[in-house]
Amino acid sequence: MTQLVWNGLFVGSFYALVALGYSMVYGIIKLLNFAHGDLYMLGAFSGFAVLSALGGVSPAMTLPVLLAVLLLTMVSTGLAGVVLERVAYRPLRGAPRLSLLITAVGASFAIEYGMRAVAGPDPKVYPVRLGGTSIELFGARFTLQQVVLIGVAVVLMVGLNLLVTKTREGRAMRAIALDPRTSSLMGIDVNAVISRTFFIGSALAGAAGVMAGAYYGKIDFLMGFIIGLKAFTAAVIGGIGNIPGTMLGGLVLGLLESFGTYWLGGEWRDVFAFGVLILFLTVRPTGLLGERVTERV
Repeated sequence: MTQLVWNGLFVGSFYALVALGYSMVYGIIKLLNFAHGDLYMLGAFSGFAVLSALGGVSPAMTLPVLLAVLLLTMVSTGLAGVVLERVAYRPLRGAPRLSLLITAVGASFAIEYGMRAVAGPDPKVYPVRLGGTSIELFGARFTLQQVVLIGVAVVLMVGLNLLVTKTREGRAMRAIALDPRTSSLMGIDVNAVISRTFFIGSALAGAAGVMAGAYYGKIDFLMGFIIGLKAFTAAVIGGIGNIPGTMLGGLVLGLLESFGTYWLGGEWRDVFAFGVLILFLTVRPTGLLGERVTERV
């Protein structure tokens, strides 16, 4: 039981990091950015490229090097998210939402098959793999590297929540989410705030991509598709647009998958996750912490 809980929390931290980008963008401009999962894939490949360029990494330096690469990857994927917003979404911001949704799907395919053209169709083995001596506590086996990575995920999520709730930048984000036109009249640079929102969300997705590559040991150009859907599921479970709710939704989804895989078998993992999504959309469409809002016309 303890092992299932640990596995669920570990995987759920990946889901939560990616889902936060979905939730932030939707909360501000009401866009379901279906290319967001591919930024996770882009982060994994960015980390792969940097680690490959470094050559071999000694076991003692694996974790420090991985953390340094994670920071570099967050910057690169954050900038990629800004470019995506500027090129694909900003020109259509006043267009019908269906146009934006179709554009997001097209951007997703462009990133996926652009990476396929660059890196090739075959899966890549990550240059470093999280290993180390297993520690057993309360019946669960884990490694120090896993504890550090989940700690990094928690720090990033808490930091984001503080940014949104306690800073001037966060107040600007919340103001734009309520009324972008009035925010502009009050002196807020709406385009700049939205670009920074894309940067932050994309950086978190990139961090999750590096963590997943080092944990699972293998990456491919389609890895962002399923994680994108899972992140969307996590955001819906927690309450899309609600930052604490999205974090909770990611952890809940990770736990549900862990226990569902144990009960039903690994082949039912995705079926179980998306079945939970359908259940939440039916029973509580606003999610665990989401609130029903009236849309401004």
